[in-house]
Amino acid sequence: MAGGENVVRIGVRTVVWVLVRTSVRDVVQTLFTFILLGALVACAGPVPSEPGRTSQPISLESIPAPDPAKYPVVRDMVHWQNPYLVVRQDGIGLVDLANSEIHMLKPEEILGRLVSLPSSAWPYGRVVLVAEAVPKNPTEQTKADVRKNRALLLGTLKEMDVQYRETP
Repeated sequence: MAGGENVVRIGVRTVVWVLVRTSVRDVVQTLFTFILLGALVACAGPVPSEPGRTSQPISLESIPAPDPAKYPVVRDMVHWQNPYLVVRQDGIGLVDLANSEIHMLKPEEILGRLVSLPSSAWPYGRVVLVAEAVPKNPTEQTKADVRKNRALLLGTLKEMDVQYRETP
């Protein structure tokens, strides 16, 4: 029976060796797969945007929805604290409430400027005050320019999910 014990011993040794070898091979294959996957992910760059389109981050999502209960009374807009925009013939003015200055912007600059404002500039939520500045005796061209700038502004605000109030 000494030969039979040797066969069993060799058989167990062979099974253990096959199991260890198979486990090591599986680990090596899995490790190789992860390394290859990591290399592919690292080599893949960001998807290029369409030519001619620039993506601007829209971070106004962190600003809460408008809260009309916080707005000042309509006749008392002097105390307005959110962004204040003035539509003019030559563009759109963003009123700097701290300095009482108006920064003139092109309609396409509104998005970037509003996004760049700190969250403290939005105490009423995502709402702005909009006014129009038209000369006393405007020409038809002046009226048309103001209407165009107003439409562009309101369209931009709608895309940004920003509500607006108009001055009386």
